[in-house]
Amino acid sequence: MRQEPTARQRRVATELRRLREAADLNARQAAALLGVSPTQITHIESGLAGVSEQRLRRLASHYSCTDGEFVDALVAMATERTRGWWEEYRGLLPTSFLDLSELDHHAGFRDEVAVLYVPGLLQTEAYAHAVFSSRVPELTPKELELRVRHRLARQEISIPYKAVVHESALRIRVSDRAASRDQLSRLVEASEADHITLRVIPFDLDGFPRAGASMTYVGGAVPKLDTVIRDAPHGTLFIDSEPQLGAFRALFHKVEAASLEPDRSRDLIHRLAKEL
Repeated sequence: MRQEPTARQRRVATELRRLREAADLNARQAAALLGVSPTQITHIESGLAGVSEQRLRRLASHYSCTDGEFVDALVAMATERTRGWWEEYRGLLPTSFLDLSELDHHAGFRDEVAVLYVPGLLQTEAYAHAVFSSRVPELTPKELELRVRHRLARQEISIPYKAVVHESALRIRVSDRAASRDQLSRLVEASEADHITLRVIPFDLDGFPRAGASMTYVGGAVPKLDTVIRDAPHGTLFIDSEPQLGAFRALFHKVEAASLEPDRSRDLIHRLAKEL
């Protein structure tokens, strides 16, 4: 039995439960198909117990799931045993930090909208330090160091990454003038990387009512396994229902369409840096 399933393990569990419910079967009926107890099905569907490839494929077949690509992706998620770099932080940081790293590692792409803060994957060390320093209750020096170090380590990804950042996030000084200037320089540098597309939403844009659009959309092995990440007062939310995924995907496209082209965005960032 797992003490603390990861977001990836919980996702496999959630998808198996959704398949069972779509087949109009209860846990007892599903257990009979495998010759196990209903309790074991409950443990599998909560992520507390793993499931073998053979059993997963049998369940998918009994549930009349004909999407082979989707089932293959679930099998890969259920049987993968990689211990990533983030495991060194287990027990030292909240599990949501590790879940974010795991999602990054397996992602096919990452789309992000940031309104008030520069995206974490593009933050300088000084900027990240200032953001985490503002936490209430206040972090200890060790907790602060771990969070900053983890955030910088997460930046070592090379998947296609689109970031749409509002001008407010570029102007708000989370630290001093020098740190803000360095952060803007970092954004210009990052925008020139082949795998990064950076766009800015300027203050003078008419018709932008989506000030609460901040979110991250992470591509899974198949679209059904995409994930939306949103920050909430009580922690990080991982959203994975198909209707919500569709809504957030449409939201990103609308925000992206309203933003400046990459070249004009880079020019704006340059101008803001000169003002400092």
